[in-house]
Amino acid sequence: MMSAKDSNTAFTISTFNLTCNIKETKRLDDEYDPFVYRDQKSGTSTRDAFLHLLKSSLGTGILAMPMAFLNAGIVFGLVGTLSVGLLCTYCVHILVQTSHGICRKIRVPFLGFAETAEKVFQHGPLSLRKWSNFAKQFVDGSLMATYYAAACVDIVFIATSFRDVINCDLDLNWQIRFYIALTLIPCLFIGQIRDLKWLVPFSAIANLFVIVTFAITLYYMFNESLVFDDKPYIAKASQLPLFFATVIFAMEGIGVVMPVENSMKTPQHFLGCPSVLNMAMLIVVTLYATIGFFGYITYGSEVRGSITLNLPYGAPLADAAKILMALAILFTFGLQFYIPNDILWSKIKHKFDPKSHNIAQILLRTGIILISGGVAAAIPNLEPFISLVGAVFFSLLGIFVPSFVETAFLWPNHLGCFKWKLIKNVILCILAILALIAGATASIIEKININNDVPENIAQCHAYE
Repeated sequence: MMSAKDSNTAFTISTFNLTCNIKETKRLDDEYDPFVYRDQKSGTSTRDAFLHLLKSSLGTGILAMPMAFLNAGIVFGLVGTLSVGLLCTYCVHILVQTSHGICRKIRVPFLGFAETAEKVFQHGPLSLRKWSNFAKQFVDGSLMATYYAAACVDIVFIATSFRDVINCDLDLNWQIRFYIALTLIPCLFIGQIRDLKWLVPFSAIANLFVIVTFAITLYYMFNESLVFDDKPYIAKASQLPLFFATVIFAMEGIGVVMPVENSMKTPQHFLGCPSVLNMAMLIVVTLYATIGFFGYITYGSEVRGSITLNLPYGAPLADAAKILMALAILFTFGLQFYIPNDILWSKIKHKFDPKSHNIAQILLRTGIILISGGVAAAIPNLEPFISLVGAVFFSLLGIFVPSFVETAFLWPNHLGCFKWKLIKNVILCILAILALIAGATASIIEKININNDVPENIAQCHAYE
């Protein structure tokens, strides 16, 4: 928990919004370098930024990759995973580059995701300028909806993992809602952290737990017979939308990108080759492809929505994998919660006396976490609804918005030879809409079939509610 003094010095989205308004430079030279005007003393290091970005893209979605490969086929799954990884990385590149470009144009040191969209519209084509506030509010609203929803599903995932292990090993029959209540206790403390720098140790520990979990999962997968003959190279066309919906939702971490880049001591290291972004996404895509490919090869049509459900119940190593993954998600809760709460606070803080900002933030964060836990307890099977929100907004935020914003920024004279950047971005926007439709369809189908997705090996311990 942070003091009032700490909260005033911590780097947050709301503080850089204010900074952007008051740090307008009066330099007279033509070239403005936004990096020079950033606070490079209290920012995060390149290593810390790498850990944040890596962990933001390594969540519960990776556990669903074998199921994604079931809906893709072994060859199409590998090619598709690589393609989606490249697409997500490229869209982050153009978003950050556009943000740097508009910062130079209006002479401010940094902008957030929503502020980038707002300023591009504000200083772009005349027809878009009246939509600048809408662009900002749309991005902010989408980020809050996505990450608050993800917080609910994270709570369910953590509670379910502990329930499955503890109930089975100790021969108990405690309900999922009891474990959700227990999960809220550490979430209440982690959710009070307001500075990315203080979340670094949690991200580092979470990354370690994820690596150990992957190692254990691979151990069990390679102990089984790897059968390739009965696996199709490409699945039926009707199944492919399910694959893309899963992979896009699992990989996309667009909401964390701008806060991480803006908080770096050396933001020059975020893009380029090699760079924080490229190295993090290379590891992410490799892990996703490995878990997805070998998980599907090992368990075939029996693969579950989470690969940990295929691990034997009661086995010490398997139980360790489930608990460590749950702890990794728990330690990442602060990072996921940081983004929507900082956006919300920036919109409502003017309604509170500055002297009471610290206690107001504590109460606000506590209330939101308790509400998230209440929603999770009321509807424990949140995944279909959350994936619907995630698929819709991540398709828009991760692909559509960066492409559209870049086009608006470059319009009309900087779109390249034969306006190839315009053509490229139109194609990306179409892909985003298709991904949105595919994600919505996949979520509806998942909801219809969810009652049939009950792992048989759970029944060997208890018949859970």
